[in-house]
Amino acid sequence: MFEDFISVEMLATFAGLVAATNIIVQFSKKPIKNKWGDAAVRIYSFIISFILIAVFIGPQGESVGQSLLLILINSIIVTLSALGSYESIADPKAEKKK
Repeated sequence: MFEDFISVEMLATFAGLVAATNIIVQFSKKPIKNKWGDAAVRIYSFIISFILIAVFIGPQGESVGQSLLLILINSIIVTLSALGSYESIADPKAEKKK
């Protein structure tokens, strides 16, 4: 019955992290975008992906520094993928305000 929902195993994959980041950001970005603009949404998306990766994948390196660096790099990749996938599906010809 619950096999169709997001599981911890799914969140430990790249696609699962991208999907979860995208869903969380898209449903909660309106107040952030209205108050601070598009740049704040990108930072917010990065923070969400950083938290998800830290919680569901956890430390991967031998030291704290290695783990934080890997989480940081993975968060950047997940954030870019989540934002890019949304933009390419929702409005591929959108132009951002500077």
